[in-house]
Amino acid sequence: MKKILFILILFLGLMSLLPINVYAADIVPQSVSTLSTKTLGLYQASNELTLYTRASEKSDILHSIRWRGSVFFPDTIKPSELFVVYVPNKNLALLAVTDETEDWVEVIYNNTTGDKGWIKKDDPYKFMTWINFINMYGKKYGLILLKGAPDEIKDLRSGAEDDSQIVGRINHPQKINLNAVRGNWALVSVFDMDRTPKTGYVRWRSDSGVKYFFPDVK
Repeated sequence: MKKILFILILFLGLMSLLPINVYAADIVPQSVSTLSTKTLGLYQASNELTLYTRASEKSDILHSIRWRGSVFFPDTIKPSELFVVYVPNKNLALLAVTDETEDWVEVIYNNTTGDKGWIKKDDPYKFMTWINFINMYGKKYGLILLKGAPDEIKDLRSGAEDDSQIVGRINHPQKINLNAVRGNWALVSVFDMDRTPKTGYVRWRSDSGVKYFFPDVK
């Protein structure tokens, strides 16, 4: 028994010395943001990231970051500043991409300051344009209407044009299914509180890149 207690105390003591922070909460946009609207898409982050000043391994290293689930090294990293989407139980972390080459992506690694760096791709399919992302993840998880979206965004239209006929309206959505994406428009089926289905087109983002709808990743 004494030996077990000694090992337990030793283990707890070593754990207290490890430079880690634990972040349990998922990060998925909930409100409309006008920051970083000119991004090209998203890149799925590996568990080990090396950020360079230029698209070359000979350039200076800005940061080296490792993460496993909700544990980050170094412990000063805040996932809310690093990632656009972060769901630790799915090992899913997505970075905003501002530029791309065949082998590299330039990403925003601090959403507060807008600081950017280059990551060498370890898989070319980890980069998704915004349209590919909204199409893939929106169909899988459904969409949420972001807080602060203009009132007219709630109008359901007959076509993917601003002057299309209004055929319905989103009031208190319980579920928004994505059927198709056409540029900045999405064909959705909406279930409001009365559970009556309504189908029509909505703008999921503005022409300047402001997002009004986002996949309900969970």
